Amino acid sequence: MSTQSKPTRRSFFAGLGAVAAAGVAVKLASKAPEPVAAEPEAAEPAGPGYHLSEHIKKYYRTAKI
Repeated sequence: MSTQSKPTRRSFFAGLGAVAAAGVAVKLASKAPEPVAAEPEAAEPAGPGYHLSEHIKKYYRTAKI
């Protein structure tokens, strides 16, 4: 007769948790930080009509909730 004990549900879930934790650790360790790109400045249209000027930018900054 063999002397091996049968696997229990507790050891199964403990092993499953260890594998999941290792997978998360590998995923987080391999993730390189993404470079942050600066917003490109929009070219101001020459001519009549709506254009984003300094006083309009100030209004947008003060109107934020």
